[in-house]
Amino acid sequence: MSRFLNPRLERILPYTPGEQPKVPGLIKLNTNENPYPPAPGVLDVINRAEVEKLRLYSDPEASSLTAAIAAYYGVTQKQVIVGNGSDEILAFAFAAFFDPKEKLMFPDITYGFYSVYADLFSLTPEIVPLRADFTIDPSDYKGGNVVIANPNAPTGLALTLSQIEEILQANPGHLVLVDEAYADFGENCSALPLLPKYDNLLIVRTCSKSRSLAGARLGYAISHEDVIADLQKVRFSFNPYNVNRLTLLAGEASFADAAYFQSCIAKIKATRARLSAGLVSLGFTVLDSQANFVFAAHEAESGASLLAKLRSRNILVRHFAKPRIDKFLRITVGTDEETNALLSALADILQP
Repeated sequence: MSRFLNPRLERILPYTPGEQPKVPGLIKLNTNENPYPPAPGVLDVINRAEVEKLRLYSDPEASSLTAAIAAYYGVTQKQVIVGNGSDEILAFAFAAFFDPKEKLMFPDITYGFYSVYADLFSLTPEIVPLRADFTIDPSDYKGGNVVIANPNAPTGLALTLSQIEEILQANPGHLVLVDEAYADFGENCSALPLLPKYDNLLIVRTCSKSRSLAGARLGYAISHEDVIADLQKVRFSFNPYNVNRLTLLAGEASFADAAYFQSCIAKIKATRARLSAGLVSLGFTVLDSQANFVFAAHEAESGASLLAKLRSRNILVRHFAKPRIDKFLRITVGTDEETNALLSALADILQP
């Protein structure tokens, strides 16, 4: 730490990203990346891109991409903003809408960036404990701004539409941000149908998971036009060229191929069910995931021990050394072949 650092930043604990090791043959199930490639049209548009135009800035309005997203969801173009990953849009939202003098609530077990952004923007959030079964109790969220991931991470558990509506109704004068990074893998858990009814709803999504564009860095948000205008004000005050030319092309091509998107989602859901059943047969407790990962614990082995033993077999999963969840592993849903290898390794590790 240098002597020049702003004192208010000294206590910040930065977000710890999942490992990205370059190990030949590694089965990588730790950062919830999609096991399938982007839509064929994505590769096509990148291959046909006019590379010489990289000398020019990208479109600050992201006009073609926001039009494609708006058409896909049946909203207006002014209801959409795009960013360099959904994390950037989350940062814009924390900067735009949350005041240190106002109440801000999010769960104690959830996406780690929420607490990082709260510190970064000098907020003092009210951390709301999950229930004993790791579900969110909507009645706990009253009288303030709210940030929830739905499905939640790392649990994979989802609120129903009526439960999200309960939170919206309890906080009419405050913003409710619903982070839907994993909603495409769930069953009717998106808050999008509530958007016409509630002007305090902000939905944040990513193309990293369901659209296989983690390396391209593309996120977006959908809300009422005035809420998006506020986010645009922050974006233009920070970086108007925040999404690069190639990512804009890739994103638009991804939204153009609904059939490929749905086929990938279906395969991941099927493998998730098989993975969950396989883990249960090995004695794991597995939460009812609506995401592209499962959250599982075994009474006979600690999470840290299983993490190390799987790593020794060239399989990487995610472990969180935190109270209440330190026995759990978060395991990305991979291909069927990767799932077979994981279950086989765990059976070997757990044999008497």
